[in-house]
Amino acid sequence: MAKPEYFYGVHAVESLLELEPERVLTLFALKGREDQRLQRIFELAEPFGVSIQKASRDSLEKLAGQPFHQGVVAAVRPHPVLNEKDLDSLLQAKPNALLLALDHITDPHNLGACIRTAAAMGVEAVIAPRDRSATLTPTARKVAAGGAEKVKFIQVTNLARTLGHMKEEFNVRVVGTMLDEKALPIQQFDFKDTGICVVMGAEDTGLRPITQSQCDQTVYIPMAGNLQSLNVSVATGMALYEACRQRNL
Repeated sequence: MAKPEYFYGVHAVESLLELEPERVLTLFALKGREDQRLQRIFELAEPFGVSIQKASRDSLEKLAGQPFHQGVVAAVRPHPVLNEKDLDSLLQAKPNALLLALDHITDPHNLGACIRTAAAMGVEAVIAPRDRSATLTPTARKVAAGGAEKVKFIQVTNLARTLGHMKEEFNVRVVGTMLDEKALPIQQFDFKDTGICVVMGAEDTGLRPITQSQCDQTVYIPMAGNLQSLNVSVATGMALYEACRQRNL
């Protein structure tokens, strides 16, 4: 049996119990904490016979890997890692899907924030390279605040090749966020009536040239004043909001 994963934080654990309770093996809750949010988690766990163990703050910190666990940690059966075949299956079922690709985003906090926004904006899947990129660590899941259970996270061997495959096989339009001579203000790009993959670049270097080569169009977020860049998770939220706004008109 594979080693369990550990989820921590009220939002992440509550969302898991609402969406995939069969994966939860054991709940560890802080001794002496009996507030309403924890009671809600216990009520969700009870019908599924999930074991609840009281634990010290130090024990929870060791399970979570850091001190900001909000008094609850869940030991969870790991999901199989999703890959290119799962992406093909998704696009066969939903050819007009809205997708988000992250080009070597390495900070798990940024990954979690991007996934949280993706879940709110109706994104079907977040795609990331398998190597040199953040993965769904407990920290990323906590920051995602339940979003990681609502959006597929797909890891691929070669992001540029995957983008090219989606274009060729499923007619997905790939739009990269960067400021170059061909970039349009994001509100001028048509996000409607087709499969769309929005591609966001790394925190420090932006989109790699090999990724840029697969973009059908580049766009930028118009900004006032002298500010030239945004945190990748903030920019992701703004880009996905525009895509969602147009697709829901």
